[in-house]
Amino acid sequence: MNAKNMNDRRIRDKEEVLQLTQNLVRIESVYRPEVEGGNETKVALYVANYLKDIGIEVHIEEVVPGRPNVIGIVDSGRPGKTLLFEGHTDVVTEGDRKAWQYDPFGAEIVNGRMYGRGTNDTKGNLACMITAVHSLLRDKENWSGKIILCIPCDEEGLMLGIKDFIKRGWANGVDGAIICEPVENEVCITQKGAMRIAIHVYGKMAHGAMPLSGINPNIRMAKILYEIDKLETLEKERLGKHQMLGWPSITPTILRGPVHGEPQINVVPDQCYATFDIRTIPGQNHEVLKGQLQAILDRLAIDDAHFQAKMEVIEERPWTLTNYDEPIVNSVSQAVEIVTGKKAVYNGVGGATDGTFLHMAGIPIVTIGAGDREIPHQINEYVETDELAETTEIYRTAALMFLKEDGLNNERK
Repeated sequence: MNAKNMNDRRIRDKEEVLQLTQNLVRIESVYRPEVEGGNETKVALYVANYLKDIGIEVHIEEVVPGRPNVIGIVDSGRPGKTLLFEGHTDVVTEGDRKAWQYDPFGAEIVNGRMYGRGTNDTKGNLACMITAVHSLLRDKENWSGKIILCIPCDEEGLMLGIKDFIKRGWANGVDGAIICEPVENEVCITQKGAMRIAIHVYGKMAHGAMPLSGINPNIRMAKILYEIDKLETLEKERLGKHQMLGWPSITPTILRGPVHGEPQINVVPDQCYATFDIRTIPGQNHEVLKGQLQAILDRLAIDDAHFQAKMEVIEERPWTLTNYDEPIVNSVSQAVEIVTGKKAVYNGVGGATDGTFLHMAGIPIVTIGAGDREIPHQINEYVETDELAETTEIYRTAALMFLKEDGLNNERK
């Protein structure tokens, strides 16, 4: 492909990815179970119809009522590897709309930035992967094997969508996956694990003026928090700061007492409840960590006859690490160098992604996508429009690199 044709294609693809991103962002897909239509249905159906219109085989599968996955299949008709692109349809709440400078669902472009919930995480990157595959089809590129577009629901929650995708067998036979999340187009080969736990402490309700007539769960919870904070410090000292993922962490996020009913300043509650968002790095074992947490509760119970606490593991996802020499890593890193003219930067993802479960299914994963990694879930979320265009080109080139041996030579012509 000569320089003029390549430039024309990039202009064409940029126009498509910007328009598609705007259309996706303007369809609200915050999961609000108390609101009719507060789910991913509308945006999923839009994506499904879009894929059908550009000639892609589409499957729509309801994971739970109102929350469908969309799967697109592009088969070259020739034997070869299977590449999977993954990008979710749900977004987190916009919070206080009045705090936004621009409409959180307006997808307004101002000075080279598109603003709105999901522009960065991750409707922009979802649009990039769709546009990249459409570009391959439009240009009748010659490649072998199959591309699967995995577009699940509920990534921001318990990741029900990707679990259902795997359970139904879609991940079987996939040779490599590109997880389309905002990481500034760095080649992320590792990601933190996540474990969400809750600790319930039980006491006895009493008058605040007569605390000895009750059992105060708040005091016992304070002791637990102190001991868990010490455990976090010990883990940091033991492991050090990971070069790509940073520090491990055990973060208290919710503290509630009483658990049910209305709190009052002159009442000792009968229960206290705390949740912890635990992020793990290579070198940590979740089973060992759970044992250490339970040991804290057991120790505190030895010297306190009234100490009663229970730990509940709500969800856990292990850390992941993909080897540098995996074909998917090589394809993505070479694509970055071809498109940007710069050496690929290797890094990690501080949070868990749907890729965690694909990794657990035995699929080598790489996370790469447009957007500042610090921007997701913030007020005035945005993505650079030029970066969306760059990401589209990286995805397109990576697919060719992975699915045909002479892809590199053709892209350089």
